[in-house]
This record gives sequence, C-alpha cells and structure tokens, in this order.
Amino acid sequence: MTAYRNPFEGQREPLAPELVKAGFRQESAELGGVLINYVRGPEAGVPLLLVPGQMSLWSSYRRVLPDLARHFTVYAVDVRGHGNSSWTPGDYSWDSAGTDLAHFLREVIGRPAIVSGNSSGGVLALWCAANVSDHVSAIVLEDPPIFSTEWPRFRDRDRWVYGSLEYAVRAFGDIENRRPADIYRQEIPIGEDKIIRMPDRFVDLLDRLATRYQRRHPGRPASLGVRWLPRFLDEMIRAVSMFDPDFARAFVDGRFYGDFSPEAALRRTTCPVLLLHANWQRFEKHGLVGAMDDDDARRVRELAPQTVYQRIDAKHVAHDDKPEVFTTAVTEFAEELISSGVIHSPR
Repeated sequence: MTAYRNPFEGQREPLAPELVKAGFRQESAELGGVLINYVRGPEAGVPLLLVPGQMSLWSSYRRVLPDLARHFTVYAVDVRGHGNSSWTPGDYSWDSAGTDLAHFLREVIGRPAIVSGNSSGGVLALWCAANVSDHVSAIVLEDPPIFSTEWPRFRDRDRWVYGSLEYAVRAFGDIENRRPADIYRQEIPIGEDKIIRMPDRFVDLLDRLATRYQRRHPGRPASLGVRWLPRFLDEMIRAVSMFDPDFARAFVDGRFYGDFSPEAALRRTTCPVLLLHANWQRFEKHGLVGAMDDDDARRVRELAPQTVYQRIDAKHVAHDDKPEVFTTAVTEFAEELISSGVIHSPR
C-alpha cells in the first residue's frame, strides 16, 4: 500500500466558546511514533478518557464535555486514522490503536483512569482493561460492537454493518477526490423491505456547501460553513474529510482483527464495567442494524459478571443523541465506585 500522510495532522482549530469557558484546551502528544490529538479539561477529579468510534472525532463529545468536566479530569482523543492524529495506512488493528491508548494512559494521564469508548472506541476501552489493567480503574462500553465485529461473523452474518464500511471504502477511498457529503447517501434499513436515506436533492445541497467551503478554505477540513443547518450534519462531514479510509478497509479485508479475542479480553477484565446498550434492530435480509443485540449484551455480562448493564433509548452515538442520559449514567457509575472505595478520587 502506498504510504500517505494526514494533511491535517497536528493542526489545531479554535475550540468552541463553551469548551474554552469550561477550561478545555487542545493538545497533542507523540506516542510510539504516532501523533495523538486530544483535548483535556481542568483538574476536577478522577481521570476520564473518552474514545470516539470509527469515523468520529473527539468533538463528537462536545455536548457532554462541559458537564463531565465538573466531575472528572476529562480527556478526549482522536484515534489514529482520524482528525488531527496520525494516519497510519497499512497499520490499523485493535492492537495498534489500543497500544496508542496504552501509551496515552501511561504518558499523558499518568494515573488510573476510567476509559469510556463509543462503538469501536468501546472495544478499544475493553482492550485497555484487558491489556493495561494497572492504568484502568473502570471502563464504560457505550454501545460497543464487541461480538458483531468478530471475524467472520462481521462479514457473513451482520451484513449491513459490514456493508456500511464497504460503502465508506468505495465512497471515500480516493482521498484527493472524495466528497464527504456522500456519507448521507448511505441507505439504512428500517424493515425487511424498507430502506431510508436522505433525499438526493438535500445531499446535493450539502455537497455544494462543503465544496464551496473547501474552495474558500484550502488546506482545512470540510465544513458546511453555515449556521442554519443542524450541527450534527457538519460534524459528520468534517469527520469524514479527516478520516483515513484504510481504517475502514482494514475492517472489510480482515486486517483489523489480528488475534484479539473479545471473549478472552472480557474474561481477563477485572475492573468495574458499565455497559450502555443503545437501540438496535435485526432483519433476516440485512442482519444486525446496530452494534449489539440482546444476546451480545447478555454474553458480555456472563463473561464479565461485574458488569453494570443499562439499556438506553438512544441512537448508537448515545453521548450526542442523549447527552444528559450519557452524562448521568457515567457520573453515577463513577460516584458509586468512589463511595464504595473501589476507585479513589483525588478530591
């Protein structure tokens, strides 16, 4: 594979005013030859490391960061292959991305932290609990695809999730000519024979706005450049423009998995676990539409009996869809661990 670099690596854009007011700052750290971009909040208690999912940035946590910063010393990262962190084409796996977080826990945070991950970030949180347990006080698994991304189930049974990453590779594999708004042309099953997606005319509008913005701001990530559209539309377009498609390709061709076993990792995990299970559906024609079904959630609890399970009525990225629900769940989980003496708060 031809090597290429992230054109946005190391850049720092101004933080949103509410994050500046809450005491956040953006930093970066070179860890094992990989530059990891992150934000951190003020010293405020137990460290909390937030790990976004595939094709998401640290900024997906923007709605919850100020509230969390009242209870925790918060860190939120861009995983390698995303945002302003290094792209490492040809080197994407649970082990490589997990090792970055292990370095981050040791060298940046420097004391045991609660690691909370959404989607693939949740699997990376589990990786940390199993492999660098001395640096992890607890983990929060926010709708993680712990078993649905196992090979070959991912390819053969849960066809829609696999197909969504195939689509990402096709749509965004040509880095020089990709159009980030095309993420909204992806079809989502809501029934055996019913598919929804955004109307082409609306996606065409988003594409025109993003193209105009990039012409006017060369060298910067894509943006819609308007305030009259919902923020989540701009967030996804920006994230896609800062995403290495080989990260998704490594899932599609099987490179990402290596010898990492979620079952073995759960058996090795001894720290407290909070599992937040978001909405899902399963169709005969499409397989799982979501990250985990009820059987998957049950299996997590069987393998790690210390798991606290919470079913939440939320979309996959629960911290953005239902920020108050997410913040309350994480805060109450931590407070219970602190009050019972399981973890120590520096306050």
